[in-house]
Amino acid sequence: MKSEAVPTVSNGTTNRLINIKVGPIPLPLYLIMAAIIYVASVYGKLPADMIGGIAVMMVMGILLGDIGMRVPVLKDIGGPAILSIFIPSIMVFYNLINPAALKAITAFMKGSNFLYLYIACLVTGSILGMQRIVLIQGFLRMFVPLLVGTIASIAAGTLVGTLTGLGAHRSFFYVVIPIISGGVGEGILPLSMAYSEILQQSHEKFIPQLIPAAMLGNIVAIMAAGYLKRLGDRKPHLSGNGLLVKTGQDEFLRAAQTTEKPVDFSLMGAGLLLACTFYIFGIVANKFIGIPAPIIMIFSAAIVKAIGIMPAKMEQGAYHTYRFIASSLTWALLVGVGVLYTPWKDVIAAITPAYVATVVATVLAMVASGFYVGKYMNMYPIEAAVVTGCHSGLGGTGDVAILSSANRMELMPFAQVSTRIGGACMVVTAAILLRMWH
Repeated sequence: MKSEAVPTVSNGTTNRLINIKVGPIPLPLYLIMAAIIYVASVYGKLPADMIGGIAVMMVMGILLGDIGMRVPVLKDIGGPAILSIFIPSIMVFYNLINPAALKAITAFMKGSNFLYLYIACLVTGSILGMQRIVLIQGFLRMFVPLLVGTIASIAAGTLVGTLTGLGAHRSFFYVVIPIISGGVGEGILPLSMAYSEILQQSHEKFIPQLIPAAMLGNIVAIMAAGYLKRLGDRKPHLSGNGLLVKTGQDEFLRAAQTTEKPVDFSLMGAGLLLACTFYIFGIVANKFIGIPAPIIMIFSAAIVKAIGIMPAKMEQGAYHTYRFIASSLTWALLVGVGVLYTPWKDVIAAITPAYVATVVATVLAMVASGFYVGKYMNMYPIEAAVVTGCHSGLGGTGDVAILSSANRMELMPFAQVSTRIGGACMVVTAAILLRMWH
């Protein structure tokens, strides 16, 4: 007669620990991997390249994203994105990140240009994986709520800033415009150069005055997106669950959108190549037509999808590449954004009641306009508000944070148009008005 194995206390404890997960990873395995990466950074053995950077960013991002999804209240206002950006930013401010880890993150984010690879994969994959009718109607209709939202945000922000003592001039040029200018690289830097030329001062003087508004605006937009997600869960009739436009065939389109096709890893490789090629095409075309490369990438992918010349298998590969990148690397990317592009001292320096009130009024006017105008444009109010709200984000990084907070990454093509075209128009407008005002 065989004796039965008796479960031991240690076996029961081990099973319980394995069932506890940090993101998708069992807790014991996560702790082992985190310890290895930490020891490597302490002893100077962490590679300052893609391997080291992605290891540090993923181990931090998975933990912070998981915590953000569990904490009450915080989880409803974009907790994963907020923690993934601002905890690393605070750690850098207080020198709590090992120099080797910081060097690895910098090498991966800046040396490898990971942000643009991420955006290229999301834009190309989401466009090619989108239903054609949704793409065409979405692009045609989104400009109305974007225009109304821009006007409303300028009016609300300037009015509140004037009433709280900042003054109309400072409110408009140094708070409202930086928020809706399209991010740091595409908005703040060109703005600072324009202001420098017009006012005959060094452009370095203007950057610290412009960046805090953009960062605080991004925080408010992330929180608004988290609230919109919760509102959509409570009131499903307001949400398209990622569909921007009401087409009359929404149930069919949702079914087609959620039908999972088998993953083909070779097609995913082809999808990665497609994403890189669309972005490189944008860089080449920029040399001849002067439109920013990301905008060319968006519209070239949209044209290819609209006229239906891309083989279905290639569209499938690009879509699955996008799904992998979005589900696996979003929190890691936001850690890099927090470390390199979100200086905590600038955020703290900007926190005065008048300044915060002006920022909040600017962003909420933008989001509310998208919500209510979207209704009249036959768009889903939640999606219209999220896309319009991306105009008040920190460029591509802001779009990622806002859409991840709303759990609507499939809206990335529309968000990029909102951010980049809307931002470029604001930079030009501000330069013209400052020259006239000055």
